[in-house]
Order: sequence, then structure tokens, then C-alpha cells
Amino acid sequence: MKNIIAILCMLLGAVVPAAASAYSASIHASDTRTRLNASATNLAVERSENYLFVKTDINIDSVSRGTNRELWIEPVVVGNGREFKLPVVVMAGRNRFFQAERHDLAVKENLTLLRDNYKDKVYTYTASVPYESWMQGADLNLVLELRGCCSDSIDRQEIILTRVNTEPPVEKFFPAYNWITPQAEAVKTRELRGQAYIDFPVNKTVIYPEYRRNTVELAKIRATIDSVHKDPDITITALSIKGYASPEGPWNNNVRLAKGRTAALKDYVEQLYSFKPGFITTSYDPEDWDGLRTYVENSAIANREGILSIIDSSLEPDAKDAKIKSTYPQQYAFLLAEVYPALRHSDYRIEYNIRSYTDVNEILTLVKTRPQNLSLQEFFLAAQSVEPGTPIYNDIFETAVRMYPDSEVANLNAANVAMAREDYAKAERYIAKAGDTPEAIYSGGILAALRGDYAKARELFQAAARLKVADAPAALQQLDEMGK
Repeated sequence: MKNIIAILCMLLGAVVPAAASAYSASIHASDTRTRLNASATNLAVERSENYLFVKTDINIDSVSRGTNRELWIEPVVVGNGREFKLPVVVMAGRNRFFQAERHDLAVKENLTLLRDNYKDKVYTYTASVPYESWMQGADLNLVLELRGCCSDSIDRQEIILTRVNTEPPVEKFFPAYNWITPQAEAVKTRELRGQAYIDFPVNKTVIYPEYRRNTVELAKIRATIDSVHKDPDITITALSIKGYASPEGPWNNNVRLAKGRTAALKDYVEQLYSFKPGFITTSYDPEDWDGLRTYVENSAIANREGILSIIDSSLEPDAKDAKIKSTYPQQYAFLLAEVYPALRHSDYRIEYNIRSYTDVNEILTLVKTRPQNLSLQEFFLAAQSVEPGTPIYNDIFETAVRMYPDSEVANLNAANVAMAREDYAKAERYIAKAGDTPEAIYSGGILAALRGDYAKARELFQAAARLKVADAPAALQQLDEMGK
């Protein structure tokens, strides 16, 4: 009996100091009785930094043993295709015990040899073994084997005691973000659109730059063209102008005005820039009925439906204008003074190509100076060159989504940045514009989990998993580990 106590003190003395400062995840198993009528109770599994500590009470009171028999007790960690055997304890009958002592069995087999004659019939098994990462989630089994006088196996049974779980409980969701790599553009084709309101004297088609607000309106056109014309990385491929007149007055005269005023604006632009002859294309619309209809439809003007019915009728343009004037004179006077001037406008469009960039340092500079020149793929290339989560990293994705506000890819990546910064309101706005792709559904699950809506998160992760999003199963496992 003194030998038994000494062995237990030795084992406990080696283990407890290391485990005392370690995270402890004790598991108290229910009574686990084997076919050999032995049982394991009060099971505890703990981990220090580098060791796994196992303790359990083994009751063998009812096991039928004789003087020439021995009971081998061996816990085993099994999982991930690997196996680790813990120290063996042998309880031997009188004859087998003395025989084993004579042959120095305990030293040769590296086991604990006990004589099966102590009174309480409960053996407290303790062991401390090196911990390996694969053991987390593995099964802790107990192997009991009854052997005869020649060490022949009479009966053997292996039971699962518990699953090794020594990690701290998961309390916070840690997302694995999906970053979408944008596709590179073969040719970076872009366009700029603008609308100018050039004032002309009544029935005139000549531009007077200082007349009324023309200084401001002509400056707008020049600024738009200059923004690309002066950029050495840009090649303008097309420039078009379309002029509009308002519906009042005879149709034929409006044709003359729209056509002449458009030509005048073309001539003005050609005098400022050295475009090749015929490079600027023009078109015109004598009367902007579509613009008038849009205004009336979205307004609260009296007799709105009646005016719309006239606009939508099959009457000739001059007849429409006359009928609105005669039927609704008060509303017509308002439209003539407040709305018709805005229907006299010139719309222009500039098409251009931007060269591609491959030098990361150049791209990083352009993010700050000329982000409009970068493609989404170039933004992403720059982001890969800097430390994730840094201010410049976040700024790259935020700038990208400002340049491409309707891009699902840009919104999805920007949502990741916003969630990482715990700006969930902004992340929600980005995800709303990220479409219904599997990746967008998965990101919605992350946002729900970070906000604590685990039921919604689980639903979205399950949907993403069905759509083969690689990180979705791990996200669901996290929720399981959190008990959510």
C-alpha cells in the first residue's frame, strides 16, 4: 500500500504544478461500466502549456480475478489517424505479481505494477504526457485487458471515455473574410458625361461667352475635357455633343435652333483643342419632350395627370404645346418660366482609354492622386502589397468602392474592411449593394454573427455552405463551439 501511495504522490507532484497555472477543462464523466464489470468515474482532462493531464477513478471491485491473472489498464488518445498510448497500470494477482517483480516487468515494460489486494478496490489513475495539437478533439479511450498466467488475453474491451477538449470556450466570433479578386480589364475604357446650359439671345445660334451664365457653363465643359485631355495616361477616343431646344415655338424653328446651337458649341470646343477634323460628332433633339414629361411626372403641379395625357398623346409637337397652353394656362405659364429654360441644354460625352498599371508603388501613389485612373484589379494589387488592417490598406478598399460604387466586388471587399473596423452600419450598406452571390450571403452571415444575431448568421452560413463557400462550414463550427 505504501508503494501505491508513493507512486501516486510522484505522479501528482510532477503534474499539478504545471497544470495549476494552465487553463482547466475538467470533464466529469458519468459511470462508464465495461463488459469486464469495471467502471471509470470522476474523469478529468486538463492541459497545461505543453502537457495533457488525465485523472480518473477506476473501480474494479467486481472484476473476477485469480492469483494467476492480471488486469492491464491503458488509456489511449485516438484521433486524426494518430494514436498515443498513456502509461499502463497492471493489477496482478499474488502469483503474477511476484513473478513480474522477479522479471523486473515494471522497468522493462515502463508500466506501474500493483498487487491486487488493496481494500477500497478503487484505483485513481493519473498520468501526464506531452500535449500535441492533434489531440484537441481526439477521443480518450480506456483499454482494459484481462490476461492469464502466460499473459494470454482472456478478455479485452476498449471504451470511449470522452473527447479531449482542453481549449478555452469560444465566446467571440472570429470571422474568416472572403476577399474577391477583381478580374483584370483587357482595355480600361471609360466615359465622362456632362450637361451644359448655354444661354443664347432669342432666336440666335451664336455663342457669346460672357452672356449671362455662359462663363460658368463653358468652364464646366472645358474642365471636363481638361480632366482627361491633360492626363498623359489617357487617350480620348470619342467626343459627342447633343443639343436640345424647349417645346415652345414652332417645330421648324426649334429644329433650326437645336441644330445651329449644337454646331456652335462644337465649333467653340474645336477652337480650344487640337482634335482632328470630324473627331467631334453631334446630334440634336428639336424639342425635349422627354425632359418635360419627367419633370411633370415627378412634380406636384396642378392638373398633373391632364398635362401628362397631352404630352403622351399622338398630337403633333406644335399642337401639344398649344393645347397645354390653352387648357392649363396657369400651369403653362409656370412651365414656360421655370421649366422650359432647363430643357434647352447641351449634353456631351467623352470616351477614353486609360493605360494599365503594374508597378505597385505607382499604383499606391495614384490611389491618393488620381484614383479614377485605376481599375478594381489594380486597387486589389496595391492592397496585397501592404499590411492587412493598416490605415493605408483600409483606405485602398474604401477608395475603390468610391470609384466603383455599383460594383458588387468593390462593395463586398469594402464590407470586409468595415466589419474588421467594427463599423457595422457601413458594412450593412456595402453588403446591400454586393448582390446575391454566395460570397455576399457568407458576408451577410459574418455581419450577423458579429452583431450577435446568431440565428440569422447560422441561416446565412448554411445557405453559403450549400453554395460551396469554402469558409462557411468552419463558420458554422464556430457557432457550434460557442453554443449558438
